[in-house]
Amino acid sequence: MSNTENKKNAELSTAHFDVTFKVFGEPASKANSRRIVKFGNRIASIKSLKALSYADVFAVQCHSQMNGIVPTEDLVQVEMIIYYASRRPDLDESLILDCMQGLVYVNDRQVRKKIIYWGLDKANPRTIIRVSTLDSNVPKHLCIIDT
Repeated sequence: MSNTENKKNAELSTAHFDVTFKVFGEPASKANSRRIVKFGNRIASIKSLKALSYADVFAVQCHSQMNGIVPTEDLVQVEMIIYYASRRPDLDESLILDCMQGLVYVNDRQVRKKIIYWGLDKANPRTIIRVSTLDSNVPKHLCIIDT
């Protein structure tokens, strides 16, 4: 979907939010990308330099594709495929979800459904992301049936 179509979709209805965009680069695993630092007498765990660098790159690329779309306050679902440069990284979308906060949605607590795929592209690591208003239908096979 083009940026123009994204903007039109967002403007057509305040009841439905739907954007798709691409971010180049490989995200760091949030779980494995913390570093310990000392602030005076206090010790803290903060994002690694790789994670901080990715967050900066993400913000620039995402902002350039939003074309003035205001972050939604709706409950949302996120679909993405993360293409990694090697088979080594585990599938971890958490840094990407954090990066979208304030750019695509107001707070990552709005994300109520996630569909995440792992891909391999050694020459062109990237993530293709779609964020849309939550479709609250839970598949029947996941519903608990009392007997």
